[in-house]
Amino acid sequence: MDRTEIFEAERPRLLGIASRVLADHAEAEDVVQQAWLRLERAVARDGTDIENLPAWLTTVTTRLCLDRLRSRTPVPVEEVELGETFGATASDPADDVALADTVGIALQAVIDRLSPRERVAFVLHDSFGFEFGTIAAVLDTTPAAARKLASRARAKVAQPAAEDSLADWEVVDAFMDAARGGDLERLLQLLAPDAVVGADAAAVQAGTPASIEGRGEVAAFFNGSAHAAMPVFVGDRPAAAWFHRGAAAVVFDFTVEHGMVRGITFRAEPEVLARVVRRDGADPR
Repeated sequence: MDRTEIFEAERPRLLGIASRVLADHAEAEDVVQQAWLRLERAVARDGTDIENLPAWLTTVTTRLCLDRLRSRTPVPVEEVELGETFGATASDPADDVALADTVGIALQAVIDRLSPRERVAFVLHDSFGFEFGTIAAVLDTTPAAARKLASRARAKVAQPAAEDSLADWEVVDAFMDAARGGDLERLLQLLAPDAVVGADAAAVQAGTPASIEGRGEVAAFFNGSAHAAMPVFVGDRPAAAWFHRGAAAVVFDFTVEHGMVRGITFRAEPEVLARVVRRDGADPR
């Protein structure tokens, strides 16, 4: 296989890593394309083939993701150069890595709060099964430090501190993002086991279901749907709504408890719609 064929074969895996680290599919596609351009420039500059191209692409893609994460973080951070870590003559700590076939899904809204290095270490190890030696090479640190970064991130995700607990609007927005993206596994994680969907009479008349019961049924109903819904407040509660000709037509009124969606009620009564205000995250628009 030539390098183009290898890159195309590796593209789905690279895109999976970048998507999980960045939580943005379009940005992940851009990063993977940048990795290809880096490869072309490296070959043109050195005139030699890279010994382990999948490992080299993994390193470049991950470090490009790290750069993107750092650009989002308003604190000074130490730059990490790509260098020749996985070049033609470098030892390759990725040789013994077995990548997971499936990506474990953590609550992305919590992952978003990790530092860039914690986030990369957590995703590479817990979602993709990279050894800490490989992660250390990517982050330009020691295996012990890489292990500590992943462990610290895992603790924050599994048992977030009080100040790291999700606000209700973050849960609502994470749920709607998962619905639009067809991320069934994430929907299931965000729903309480006894989650239910209900509707007022006006919403039923508008075509919404009157009742759906159980986490699986609710997740299946929302999976891949609600593309046109926008974030809103209903009074002081974060919600989402369908709009028609600039006015709210149906509201998704969420009940959130302990960071999970326990209920969603479709509402279309005029007195409810009159209280709808568009929002951007936690702030009214």
